[in-house]
Amino acid sequence: MPEKEMRCIICPAGCVLRLSYDADGPALLALSGADCTRGREYAEQELTDPRRTLTSTVKVRGGRFPLVSVRSAAPLPKHLLRPAIALLRDLWAEAPVEAGSVLLDDILGTGTPLLATRAVPSQAIKSAMIAL
Repeated sequence: MPEKEMRCIICPAGCVLRLSYDADGPALLALSGADCTRGREYAEQELTDPRRTLTSTVKVRGGRFPLVSVRSAAPLPKHLLRPAIALLRDLWAEAPVEAGSVLLDDILGTGTPLLATRAVPSQAIKSAMIAL
């Protein structure tokens, strides 16, 4: 029965989880170190289907800033993070961009949209401000 140790990242307590699992499943067989039920849920998720929220940037055409920060609307399967980042290298947003705007409807067939996390006004607004 394989064993693994990991730090729980669900809350600030950062419990050190020690788990035993069935490598064929994988299925959690035993867990110690979790101070709450959320720690058990985290360990099971990490063992069977690890997920992460994607955060990155996307290039902006005609914007006051050359990039806009983005995040996935929901966590993605961990094995898709590198392909998703590669996809974003070729993605462009047109200014103006509003915070919360959907820049990509579906990241790699997951059904999860990519959202802008800040506003990027168009370059024309910057030029108008300088003229004042």
